[in-house]
Amino acid sequence: MPPVKTDSFRFGAIILAAGASTRLGTPKQLLELGGRPLLVRAVEAALASPAWPVVVVLGAHAEKIRPALARLPVLVAENPTWAEGMASSLRAGVTTLRQFSRRIDAALVALCDQPAFSAATIAQLVAAQRATGRSIVAARYGGRPGAPALFLRAHFAALAALTGEEGARALLNADPGNVATVDLPELALDLDTPADVAAFTERVSRAR
Repeated sequence: MPPVKTDSFRFGAIILAAGASTRLGTPKQLLELGGRPLLVRAVEAALASPAWPVVVVLGAHAEKIRPALARLPVLVAENPTWAEGMASSLRAGVTTLRQFSRRIDAALVALCDQPAFSAATIAQLVAAQRATGRSIVAARYGGRPGAPALFLRAHFAALAALTGEEGARALLNADPGNVATVDLPELALDLDTPADVAAFTERVSRAR
């Protein structure tokens, strides 16, 4: 059953999880943190929000990753051209979302490798969109906007036409007047290398 909506604003989530994790040396999607795979943590964060549906885009290692999603109410979109770059996964995710429903107002695009991503993150982005009326709302860290980001339907065609490795960065930087940002410095940490994982594990250990 989809989550109960608190108002008429309907948005779906697209979680990008198609990368090969070449710098990590093992599929980061299945990297366990707190006893749960990194991808499952991201999916559960989206499912705990009003987002519906939740689309997970797989590519590299899809056959290994699919079982981790078997019990979760998500739509899996396999991207056979994942090696082309992030834009190809965005295209796959947006296409799946549009096929699911024509009544979705926005898409929340998230990465699978940001351990600080949560339902509260999504709530902050949605609240900023409702407060500002901007057609794009993005997390801000490292001095610039980035994922996760919320895109209104008006941008779906542009997302579906993206090419290359940079994904939606061009949209985030094209017209500052269309983009609102929410300062979320904790999202600057992603897990691309063994050093990233070691640093995050040490940080969690210290926090305890």
